[in-house]
Amino acid sequence: MQDLGNTQFFRVETDNNSVKMILDEVYHALTEKGYNPVNQIVGYIMSGDPTYITSYHNARSLIMKVERDELVEELLTEYIKNNGWE
Repeated sequence: MQDLGNTQFFRVETDNNSVKMILDEVYHALTEKGYNPVNQIVGYIMSGDPTYITSYHNARSLIMKVERDELVEELLTEYIKNNGWE
């Protein structure tokens, strides 16, 4: 059983450039097909269901190459940078 009195460390080693590239390509594919890319990407991250992502321009296959926690990490990192919290 885990000791709930201590903070657990979570570390992900990723190639941020490839994650950014994949998110960019998926975002553009979703936009081109008329979807709200934020809603669709959030749906995919929350559920793990790849059908939230269009197969247009191979976007579904691309996003499945990245673990969902890596996507969250990249999105949160960019949010923090853009809000001057670093």
